[in-house]
Amino acid sequence: MKKTFKMIGLSVGILLLALLVVGFLFIKLSPEFGGKPTSEQKEAFAQLDHYEEGVFTNLIPTSMDMSFGNIVSVLRDFIQGIPNSTPDFSLPVESVDSLDITTHTDTITQITWFGHSAVLVEIDGLRVFLDPMLGDVPAPHPWLGNDRFNKQLPICIEQLPPIDAVLISHDHYDHLDYGSVQKLKEKVKDFYVPLGVGAHLRRWGVAESAIHELNWWEEVNHAGLTIVFTPSRHFSGRGITDRNTTLWGSWIIQGESKNLYFSGDGGYGPHFQKIGERYGPFDLAMMECGQYDERWAQIHMMPEESAQAAVDVRAKQMMPIHWGAFRLALHSWTDPIERVTEKAVQLQMPVTTPKIGETFVVGSPNLPRAKWWEND
Repeated sequence: MKKTFKMIGLSVGILLLALLVVGFLFIKLSPEFGGKPTSEQKEAFAQLDHYEEGVFTNLIPTSMDMSFGNIVSVLRDFIQGIPNSTPDFSLPVESVDSLDITTHTDTITQITWFGHSAVLVEIDGLRVFLDPMLGDVPAPHPWLGNDRFNKQLPICIEQLPPIDAVLISHDHYDHLDYGSVQKLKEKVKDFYVPLGVGAHLRRWGVAESAIHELNWWEEVNHAGLTIVFTPSRHFSGRGITDRNTTLWGSWIIQGESKNLYFSGDGGYGPHFQKIGERYGPFDLAMMECGQYDERWAQIHMMPEESAQAAVDVRAKQMMPIHWGAFRLALHSWTDPIERVTEKAVQLQMPVTTPKIGETFVVGSPNLPRAKWWEND
């Protein structure tokens, strides 16, 4: 019997060791984890006010640490699950024709939502793709994440026309996707990313000349557009040891007649008002609304805060994003849109709620407002 226990123990030990080796090799060799900033870059980052002891920091104190009790409660809730966490019907997805994208007039600004935070902006005759995560699972491996709600995209990546610019808010998997970049990189003229995120793109074969890394409040001119990288209250990282080694933030796109704001991810804070004062008003604010929880409210806004943030940045209209595609938190899949629209009414903030793939013109009096998530 003693010998049998020893053999069982040895077998378990070998299995655990094998799993550790496989996990280590996966993290070290899998391209999905991306690259790392160079020593020269880190030396330059060290001169910034929001970089301390090898990592970037938020403008105000922001905690991501949870008590043991909170950790236990989160694990319990994920195991138990919650009602209505995913749609029980096939989501309506409007198809996008590549000819419509290539032939639209440059006198209007159009928005097409691809679900979650992926948004195609057509402005001044240019095509700008924000956080184009078009993969099936927001994780380094399909086994490690939940599938996209909708089984098809409005248009497959291969059919997309050339893209003038891609803007990335931060390097989390639900915003920066290896597979999507691999399929997009030959179509994209320029990638604008936060400081440090260029390391991922370099490892993935994106041409150095196409990569532009920006710091908070930095402005660039892209073919007549003014593109500004602004702060958010969040964090970054794709692996176990690289938390906050790259920057995160939000984006502003200013064209000849329209001014757009894209919040990226983050908790509520005074930066929204500062952005509004410096660059507002905005014709449209695309505001994060989803994947929140009171236990991590400092890094993801609650829906009521999303509506208030749109007011803070001085938006004329808001469009909720970061919902409707993936289950990444412990709320029902419709909770974000139901709560944010209710609060927006109280704040007199007009909200547009397009279906995935539905294109609308910024500034139009007839913006999409159908409650398609109710499946009537």
